[in-house]
Order: sequence, then structure tokens, then C-alpha cells
Amino acid sequence: MNSYPHPIIAREGWPFLAVAVVIAVLASAFMPVILSFLAWIIALFVLQFFRDPAREVPQQAGAVLSPADGRIVKVERTRDEYLQRDAIKVSVFMNVFNVHSNRSPVDGAVQQVWYNPGKFINADLDKASTENERNAVWLKTADGQDVTSVQVAGLIARRILCYVKEGDVLTRGQRYGFIRFGSRVDVYLPLTSSVKVAIGDKVSATTTILAQL
Repeated sequence: MNSYPHPIIAREGWPFLAVAVVIAVLASAFMPVILSFLAWIIALFVLQFFRDPAREVPQQAGAVLSPADGRIVKVERTRDEYLQRDAIKVSVFMNVFNVHSNRSPVDGAVQQVWYNPGKFINADLDKASTENERNAVWLKTADGQDVTSVQVAGLIARRILCYVKEGDVLTRGQRYGFIRFGSRVDVYLPLTSSVKVAIGDKVSATTTILAQL
């Protein structure tokens, strides 16, 4: 089981949830029933958005795990702009109803982290990978395989949070970041990788195996 000190509700959501609940309580006390009802609906939405459950971690050697909950929107051979190599890209799109905690896809040491400011177009579009605000983490596995995991902001997402730096060592399924309110994560893999998902598949962070190195 992936260890995380604040299970169920992500710490990034505590301030938002507190404000939403306070507003809902005040609405219940001083506002018409319909407004009170809407306030509690919003509070419930905030609660579900920031849920962050612990996950079982597959132990299969060489497995690349999904870094996010969502839907596969791209599987293709392309150029990894960060490592300047040809690679296989697997993209996971997260809508506002998915868990937005991001997890490490592999066991590996952080070689470098890049942050790129950019636009906030719909993360479901291909050009979001190169035009939107994004944060990339280069991981190297114990056997020398390179994996690049890129958090991409979306139409509503305005904040990418990444908690790792060069020299950190991550274990597969370890929580390393968060993106608020709709986004995607692109994973760039060696060309020798065997992809285990297809476009349209629904995936779960940590528990779904994206590929085999």
C-alpha cells in the first residue's frame, strides 16, 4: 500500500474545503433553502475533487504505473523535448471528477526538474503538451532507463504543484505532486517499452500499469 500521511483528503484541499464548509454553514443559517442547498453541493464537489486515497502498488518488475487517474488520450511515438530523444508518449487526461494527486510512475532517481510557463488551453487537446504551463520530472531507474513525467495544466487548472527536486529518489506510486482543477500528465518512455493501454482506456493512478520497460 502506498504510504501517504494524509489519506482520503489531499492536504492541498484543506483550505478550499474549510472555506466551502464555512460558506455552506452560513448559507444554511442565513440564506434561502435553495442557496443553502447549492452551497452544500459546492462543498461536496470540493470534497470529492481533493480526495486522495491510498492505492495498492503493483510489484511487477519494470512496470510503469499511471501517474494519475483519468482517460488515455494519446499513445504515440514522438519527440521527448526534455531529453531530446525519440520516445513513446502516453497521455492521461484528468477531468474535474478525477483524483488529481500525481504519483511516480517508476522507481527512480530524479535527474532534473523543468518548469515551463505557458497557456491554459483544454488539456484534452494535443497542443496542450507543448503550449500549456507544465512541469517535467526526469527519472532514471536503477537499470538506467529514462522516464519523463510531465504535469500539464488545463483550461481551469491554474496551479501545478511539484514537491521533488534533483537528487530525490522516488518509489513507484509515491505521491510527488498535484494539479488543481482539470489537467493531464504525459509520460515519455524508451522506444523499447511495451505499452499496455490504449486510447480511451480509463486508468487509475498507481494501480494501472501503463507499460512494461
